[in-house]
Amino acid sequence: MKYAIQWARSLVFNLSMYAAMPVLAIVYLPWAMFSPYGAVAACHAYARYVIWTAGWMVGLKSEVRGTPPTEEALVAAKHQSFLDILMIFDAIPHGKFIMKAILLYAPILGQYAYRIGCIPVNRGKRGAAIAKMLADVEKGDKLPGQLVIYSQGTRLAPGVKRPYKVGTAVLYEQMNQTCYPVATNAGVFWPRRGVYRKPGVAVVEFLEPIPPGLPKEQFLAKLEAEVEAASDRLLVEAGFVPKEV
Repeated sequence: MKYAIQWARSLVFNLSMYAAMPVLAIVYLPWAMFSPYGAVAACHAYARYVIWTAGWMVGLKSEVRGTPPTEEALVAAKHQSFLDILMIFDAIPHGKFIMKAILLYAPILGQYAYRIGCIPVNRGKRGAAIAKMLADVEKGDKLPGQLVIYSQGTRLAPGVKRPYKVGTAVLYEQMNQTCYPVATNAGVFWPRRGVYRKPGVAVVEFLEPIPPGLPKEQFLAKLEAEVEAASDRLLVEAGFVPKEV
């Protein structure tokens, strides 16, 4: 019975979350059309709405630890859930994500993502897209901010291991900016698929920043070791028990 009640609460929360997206998109549309700052404000409002409603609708609280960047920086994050996207975005002034190009065609999401400066990339063409973004920022055509990349290339369930892609190291070298590693346990409470949202405290933790200038191999090894260790610690804190193979 307890599970059924939580499932029903989760369903109401999910419907509320999806309903809020077009409402806020319309409310902020006039500002967003004339200024990318309006689009940024709309996305922040949506992230805060979802985080707030998750807290009282399904008992899923959110906690951000560490010191998020306020300057231009690279954010290399662990990705387990839609929730960690919202938490990271809410924690930084102007986040923009490296995203699959096909997401540009998603209603509302795609248009606002493009407006805030997210980088749509096709497989094999990331370097050119990043070079253009850096040039656009320098010319003033794009807003400066914090570029978020998911170093394993996709969303993974808690406990699943996958190597970190070299593209993050190439980006770190190309941008020549401080990198902020980010760990999370959000997937324990908000899985990739399904309606159910588990009560608890989802954590996103900004770890000690990595200064620019390290060799790519050394940087990538350091990033993976620190993010994986911190994420494993957060999973234990959340009570996660890996399934036996």
